[in-house]
Amino acid sequence: MDKKIERVYVPMTESAFYILFALQEERHGYDITQVTKELTAGQVVISPGTMYGTLSKMEKDGLIVLVGEEGKRKLYRLTALGREVLDLELARIERLYRNSKGERYGNENRS
Repeated sequence: MDKKIERVYVPMTESAFYILFALQEERHGYDITQVTKELTAGQVVISPGTMYGTLSKMEKDGLIVLVGEEGKRKLYRLTALGREVLDLELARIERLYRNSKGERYGNENRS
């Protein structure tokens, strides 16, 4: 992976995270918004401006690819590079969570 891509996307915003996470399956922007609302119990709402700006940037950077259209809606999915970036972010989030529980380097703190 290009280090520039890693620097730009990791750590990522919640919106970018949920967009990539949702695009593990083919989806259009409105569907991504709905999945995000469902996953976060409405706590994260991606505005249309953020959605389409982020989709455009991610497509340009090769993280996602346009796979077709349903009427006026464009369908996107994750690329191999997008999967790598998502996996890096998931590992970062998991590390933060483990550290918050007192775990270090994957081992539990046994005090």
